[in-house]
Amino acid sequence: MFRDGDDVVLLSRSGKDLGRYFPELLTSLRDGVARRCVLDGEVVVPREVDGRVRLDWESLSQRIHPAQSRITKLAEETPAHFIGFDALATGQVSLMKESFRTRRTALLELVDQTAWCHVTRTTEDPELGTQWLTTFEGAGLDGVIAKRLDGNYLPGKRDMIKVKHARDADCVAIGYRIHKSGEGIGSVLLGLYRDDGELQMVGGAASFTAKDRVTMLAELEPLREGDQVNDGEASRWNSAADKRWIPVRPERVAEVAYDQMEGNTVDGRRFRHAVKFRRWRPDREPSSCTFAQLDVPLNYDLSDVLEG
Repeated sequence: MFRDGDDVVLLSRSGKDLGRYFPELLTSLRDGVARRCVLDGEVVVPREVDGRVRLDWESLSQRIHPAQSRITKLAEETPAHFIGFDALATGQVSLMKESFRTRRTALLELVDQTAWCHVTRTTEDPELGTQWLTTFEGAGLDGVIAKRLDGNYLPGKRDMIKVKHARDADCVAIGYRIHKSGEGIGSVLLGLYRDDGELQMVGGAASFTAKDRVTMLAELEPLREGDQVNDGEASRWNSAADKRWIPVRPERVAEVAYDQMEGNTVDGRRFRHAVKFRRWRPDREPSSCTFAQLDVPLNYDLSDVLEG
């Protein structure tokens, strides 16, 4: 986030200008941060779910939309917040060569914590950090960050550790996509059974080696029924991506590693990120792969996280 007087610029990690998609946040930042500064932070969208407010990834992703009318509508219905976690400059002074301890002090001075602008909580107590990892997931946070107090700001480098949950689940293989090279499988699509007996897609496993892509195709192709190819949901991030997939009979069970689920309703829950394939589970019946096996985060209100 760059501010110089009334001029505010929001840039994504890749350099994409986000101001068009979050016009209400530009106004909030003019009220909530110092008149001349550069901050590192995150745009989030809170939403009330079952009487508690939590970060909602789905609502945030829907804000990136090409239609101005849609942008205006969502800016009113699901307004965004800014959470600052580092300070790069204040006034005419660069802070990038300063320690994180110094930058953190500056951050607290540069952000006037309001209803729309916040800063992250910090601690030097590992036990408290572990507690945050466990409890804050219930407010929509997917992990905690560990930074060196004496470390400089290193743009474009991951000079930090993100601690996330490590979980596993057994899912039904329901289809696959061919790799963009045309050789073997690019991803395996996964499903879990709901209480009503319906098999719901929950995401996919990808990042196979060239050898494994060919092996996986040999294992799943015999489960095809005819030449059916399903259209996948279009990606708002890459409109050129081929999202078509080939369905297979739900007879194979895959054990996968994942970190977090997203979605606020049973029929909308899915893996937040691509998952890692571990192994086939010939000892598991596909019908045993239900949502009941997944961890359910503790309920936690976002305000308790931000006000600490």
